[in-house]
Amino acid sequence: MKTFFITLLTIFVLALQLVSCGDINPSSYLLELPDIPEGWAYILGEPRWRIEWIDPNGQKQIADILSNDRLEIELPVNWANPVTAWPYWSEFNLIPGFFKPAGALFPFDVTGNRLLLSWEAGHDAVFFWELLIAQHVSDFDTDDVNELNYSRLPVYFDWPRFRELFESGILSEEVCEDPWLVNWRFVAERTVANNFDRRRLIPEAVVSNSFPVPSGLWYGTSPFAKPLFFISRETPSFPVRPGINVWVSTEGILRIYDEVWLFTALD
Repeated sequence: MKTFFITLLTIFVLALQLVSCGDINPSSYLLELPDIPEGWAYILGEPRWRIEWIDPNGQKQIADILSNDRLEIELPVNWANPVTAWPYWSEFNLIPGFFKPAGALFPFDVTGNRLLLSWEAGHDAVFFWELLIAQHVSDFDTDDVNELNYSRLPVYFDWPRFRELFESGILSEEVCEDPWLVNWRFVAERTVANNFDRRRLIPEAVVSNSFPVPSGLWYGTSPFAKPLFFISRETPSFPVRPGINVWVSTEGILRIYDEVWLFTALD
């Protein structure tokens, strides 16, 4: 996987060097992280953050920081660039990727020398990465960068118009309230294959399953999701999506994967 990303990003940068006549100008920006949702903070405390971005050499960079750490990263100013910040709590075995990230898109989220990360831009950054991966499958099968279809690189995607969709009332209320209901990998693959279509921005199908866990408030991994509340003597039922599902409460952590589930009580 590491070799895959190195090859992918190298081709990505080589292609953009050709487009921009080889002139890549880096600049440094101080990251500003958002506050985490109150439910997460109350139950789990402050997280660590895994920051991911692409440097001016086309290398994927990773840094792990605390919420109050200062991190300045160098970005190429010639094209759009995603930055993701994945919150995680290693003391609870909640690794990066379980909880949805905050994010930013350069240059749209720049203020002076600061890059402002937000929960609202988290799905933007992830969608950018997914478009890049899907593009590799489609057009990056060739070793000749001169044959690449530059127009389909995610740097040319109309990000301002994409963001407007979530404020226009065109999309469903569910998706506008919680964009993580969308399967962004599927949307990216279909976008690369057949162009972007907002009609694909729909909630992914879920299955409701009941688990013998404590009642009360349960918080999901999306910063936008409303907590679920279960009364005493009620068997809690959770919406389960494909892949790993995580729910947290003051009583413990519920992990679900397909038909396997594990409840871990908190001390």
